[in-house]
Amino acid sequence: MNATSHNAARAYAALKSILALVGVFAIAAFFLLPLKPAVQQLAAGLPMFAPAEAAVGASEDAMPIAVVESPIEREQRAVAEYIAKRYRIADAAAAHFVSIAYRAAEQNRLDALLVLAVMAIESRYNPVAESVMGAKGLMQVIPKYHQEKLFDHGGEHALLEPEVNIQVGAQILREYQRRFGDMETALQMYAGALDEPTSQYATKVMAEKARLDVLRFKARKSGQSV
Repeated sequence: MNATSHNAARAYAALKSILALVGVFAIAAFFLLPLKPAVQQLAAGLPMFAPAEAAVGASEDAMPIAVVESPIEREQRAVAEYIAKRYRIADAAAAHFVSIAYRAAEQNRLDALLVLAVMAIESRYNPVAESVMGAKGLMQVIPKYHQEKLFDHGGEHALLEPEVNIQVGAQILREYQRRFGDMETALQMYAGALDEPTSQYATKVMAEKARLDVLRFKARKSGQSV
């Protein structure tokens, strides 16, 4: 090999080495360049989008669903709050008595506020009240006069259960209303004061009912304005 060929071979080998070195640097530079945000997220093992469940949960926390009361629920709540405050009984107890009274009134075709007014005058919402005449419970039912109504409930002792006492009291009141055709007379009969000329008992009950009627009117009016 002459000198010229030898020099050309050496130059070619040097060029290959240089090109190989450039390729190595190029590859290294590619991996060392700052990663783009999306690639960085993937490299960190983070999701590119928030899960659908998380998005829904966040929306629910930010905008809670309002509970809308029905007119009758709003009325019962207002009445129960009034009773609890006026007669100093527990809120839960007042709400329980009101709920039972509304059911008993519906079953016996009475105004629930009338039933509650009788309870207010008779016992001031004391479920274990007992009179000297033996009247028991919230509506002060005298068991010896209404044994047939108590039979299905297990007897006289059941009158201390609010559900039974209110139901039986409403039945008695409805019977008197049908018999006399007049609520004032029915109330006097319920109190055992039919011959009392001034109808004092009936007046007290109707005055209490009038106070409850105001609450009913306000509750219904507030519902219409919502």
